[in-house]
Amino acid sequence: MSRAFIFPGQGAQTVGMGKALAEAYPAARDVFDEVDDALGERLSALIWDGAQDVLTLTQNAQPALMATSLAAMRALEAEGVTLDAAAFVAGHSLGEYSALAAAGALSVPDTARLLRIRGRAMQEAVPVGQGAMAALLGLDFAAVQEIAAEAAGGEVCQAANDNDPGQVVVSGHKAAVERAVDLAKARGAKRAMLLPVSAPFHCALMQPAAEVMKAALEEVPMDAPAVPLIANVRAAAVSDPEEIRSLLVEQVTGSVRWRESVEYMVAQGVTETWEIGAGKALSGMVRRIARDAELRNIGTPEEVAAAAEAVNNG
Repeated sequence: MSRAFIFPGQGAQTVGMGKALAEAYPAARDVFDEVDDALGERLSALIWDGAQDVLTLTQNAQPALMATSLAAMRALEAEGVTLDAAAFVAGHSLGEYSALAAAGALSVPDTARLLRIRGRAMQEAVPVGQGAMAALLGLDFAAVQEIAAEAAGGEVCQAANDNDPGQVVVSGHKAAVERAVDLAKARGAKRAMLLPVSAPFHCALMQPAAEVMKAALEEVPMDAPAVPLIANVRAAAVSDPEEIRSLLVEQVTGSVRWRESVEYMVAQGVTETWEIGAGKALSGMVRRIARDAELRNIGTPEEVAAAAEAVNNG
């Protein structure tokens, strides 16, 4: 049985996430304390008892989701399940940082600070209202690439997230993305709708944020991950810290190649994925990419205990 640990991205955040883990496992609570200390604020109070709209702000959601994922990882470790149980780690967009922290390539405090910088930089790269993202359902990646190129019309419109065989997200200038929605509907998309996001992530408009992240990542020590990372922009395994640093910069403006990443892991023999942290969005994507994959979600003490029992008795 070959297993991958996968880490969710933005959109999975909910008020209260990780609270039960922190109450059940001191090691999980320590993660939230580390993140609070690193950021100089009580992000944990916002995560557990704050307002959903404030938690959803990019600069808050990114470190909050990482903290929740790492708390789940520490809870697993407390039950005797270590990273040795996985052949690969992977994360969707910001989840790539969670994956690297889980694999020991980055410290939790450094990851929290990087994600706070990343969230702010991505938010500030494009004035509010100028950019947009849209999900196009029922069309494959090649069809969406054609639509994006046609919709651009001298503006930016790119296929930003190749999530699964029937879900591709486009990103760019608002008018261009709206044109892509109309084109997709005309070409048989099951659904095509603008997403409630505050900035056009993973497209060329994010170049200012990429420059900020290049500088920030150069300041942070990085070790080789204990198991290989499946990089978003390459959809293949990487372990070299300098290569990972470069790919994290590229990721800000590049496509999240999630469908290909899952296909790569399956080709390498992965038969089981554990989504570690908040939500179940990635598991749904994996199910649509690799129908035979065994899925497990690790976000509550009960799920941690069940996973540990399966590994320790397996």
